[in-house]
Amino acid sequence: MEQSFLVPFENAGSEFEEKRSRFISHLYRVTTEEEARARIDEIKKKYHDARHNCWCYVLHDGAVRYGDDGEPQGTAGQPMLSVFQREGVENVVCIVTRYFGGVLLGAPGLTRAYARAAKDALDAAGKARMRPFTVLRLTCPYPMLERIRLLVSAQSGSIERTDFAAAVTLELLLPKEHVSVFSKNLTELSGGSMTAEAAEDRFLPGPRE
Repeated sequence: MEQSFLVPFENAGSEFEEKRSRFISHLYRVTTEEEARARIDEIKKKYHDARHNCWCYVLHDGAVRYGDDGEPQGTAGQPMLSVFQREGVENVVCIVTRYFGGVLLGAPGLTRAYARAAKDALDAAGKARMRPFTVLRLTCPYPMLERIRLLVSAQSGSIERTDFAAAVTLELLLPKEHVSVFSKNLTELSGGSMTAEAAEDRFLPGPRE
């Protein structure tokens, strides 16, 4: 199983004004360069009338790229990238759109503004840790359903699918390290009449940190 690492908890954006220039940032969680490039193209198309659409991305597979889109070299993409490297966040793409307000910011001002835009977007998105989860399948009688829900919730899990027939078939998602405790509690609750079968492991984001 892969080692855990931080990713954005959700997609987010932010906006502020600096000396009449508008800085609009968009941040997305991605897993491939193709996804990252598609997000960059999407924002460039949406804000085609802006002076600059600067960007960066960091992927867990090691791909790291940035673009200044006409800003002085080293004043936009690199400061944005440094935010994610400092925070240890991967599988992220960030695009910062600048509408020029007529007042020059100078290299230090631009560097601060683009770094702030990336950090504001990351603060809005939050961070989550990728971690191993186990998919469990379980059949339970209707009267036990609510108590099973409580057991799942107590172990930071979720019910992904519920099929109602003669009995209820559940597909559960639990953090891998909580499975043994859940199974023990399930055995105690049901007097040994119910067991959960592990179907597969998945590497997914955990809760917002």
